[in-house]
This record gives sequence, structure tokens and C-alpha cells, in this order.
Amino acid sequence: MSILLQLLVNGLLLGGAYAIISIGLTLIFGVVRVVNFAHGELLMVGMYAVWLLAAKLGWHPYVSAVPVAVLLFALGVLIQRFIIQPLLSADAHIQIFATVGVSTALVNLALMIFGADVHPVEVTFGTEHLQFGDINIVSGQLFTFAAALAVAGGLHLFLQRTYTGRAFRAVAQHRYAASLMGVNVKSTYVLAFGIGAALVGLASGLLVAQYPVFPTVGQYFVLTAFVIVVLGGLGSLPGALVGSIVIGLIDSLAGYYISPDMKEVVYFAIFLVILVVRPTGLFGLGRGSE
Repeated sequence: MSILLQLLVNGLLLGGAYAIISIGLTLIFGVVRVVNFAHGELLMVGMYAVWLLAAKLGWHPYVSAVPVAVLLFALGVLIQRFIIQPLLSADAHIQIFATVGVSTALVNLALMIFGADVHPVEVTFGTEHLQFGDINIVSGQLFTFAAALAVAGGLHLFLQRTYTGRAFRAVAQHRYAASLMGVNVKSTYVLAFGIGAALVGLASGLLVAQYPVFPTVGQYFVLTAFVIVVLGGLGSLPGALVGSIVIGLIDSLAGYYISPDMKEVVYFAIFLVILVVRPTGLFGLGRGSE
């Protein structure tokens, strides 16, 4: 029983790490209606920035998360304004190819600048093991889970209680109707993409304490994030949070009871079954109107 409880706790905390990445991805799709295949590479850029701040200035990754989030916000704004925005009237596959191009460019740029070496960040706070009876918890995982809940709650309040948040929801539902009501759709797109990228920057500071940095680090996380946002329902914030916890639990349980090499197979299989039964995902309502 103690092993099962430990696995459940591990899965729940792992879901927090997935959630903080997936929330930004689902926000971008929900508002901008673009599947951002460069999301993982934005995470990689953020992790390199955190590593540089730790190596050169001695900053703790949790402290670096704030300026890196600002940096990623600016990068997201530039990508949306100068790469995605001119293609808004193009077919969806053209927009996808554009984000794939950004992804490829960022990976190769990282290889040129930093090489293929793996760069760990040595920290003390965030790696301690906390003992609660028979349950062992890494403090960094607990902090990341708490941060994911705070980000999800803060973003929910932002979307529900502010004028900009209501504009986001209006554009997500019907961008032309929103524009007739006075919403600047293009500015909303730029801001939504920037916030989605900033959330990845925040995730970078939280994850670097637990994972090393290398040019393709984002690809592992983003593949899981895509499973999560589709499983929860594209564009659904609650779906991203619930999907993250579900995948985290499956990852932990399957890795122990089946095989660490088979855990991805298990949650991809469950993911496919759910899509067959409910194609819009657990919380999805279908694509909004143009």
C-alpha cells in the first residue's frame, strides 16, 4: 500500500510539471487557434537562459524564472507578430509548417551556440527530500505542483474577471463577432501568444532544478503536452490541468507496474481510446467559430 501511495503522489507531482507547460500551449491554441509546434523549443530557450543566469550570475533557477518569463513573453510576441500573424488567413497546415520551421531553427541555433552537451544546474533548494511518513517527496516537485495550481488559478481569474481576459474568450468563441464588438483581434492574438510563451519561461525556471539542459530537451515535454491538451480538450484550461494529472498518474503507475520503457505506450494507448470515444477530449467543446 505504501508503494502504491508513493506512486500516486509521484504521479500527482509529475502532473504539476506537465501542467505548467500544457497551460501555455492550450491558451495559445484556444485563443489564436494555432497549433504551436515550437512550444517545446521555447521551453528549451528558457531553460538555457536559466542555466546561463545560474552559471554566470549564480542566480537560483526559481529567481531566474521571473526575468526568463519576461524574455519568453517578448520572444512569443515577436513570433506571433512577424511569423504567425502574416499567415492568419492562410491554411492551417501553412501555420503549422511555420511553427515547425521556428522549432527547427531554434534547435539548430542552440546546437551552434552551446553544442550538444548536457548542462545540469547544481542547486540545493529544490532538491531536498521531504519525508511524510512512508512518503518521500522532492521539494522541487512539490514547489512546481503548487506553482502550477497558482498559475492555473491566476489565469482562470484573469480570463473571467478582466476586460482583456473577456476579450480572449470572445476571440476564442468568434473572432469576427469579437472584432465587431470593438476587440482588437490582432493585438489579442499577440498578447495571448506572449502570455503562453511567458508561462513556458516560468516552467523553465521550475524544471531546470530537476532536469538538465540540452538542445532537444523540449521535445520530450512538448510531445507529452500535446497529448495532455488534446486529451483534456484543445483550448480548455481545466482540461489541461486534469489531463496533466491523469498523464502524470499513468506515467508513474505504468513505469513501475509495467515497464519504464512502456509508460509512453500506455498513455498514448489510453489517449487514443479516449479520442475514439470522445474526439473533442474530456472537456473540449469543439473548435470555435472564425
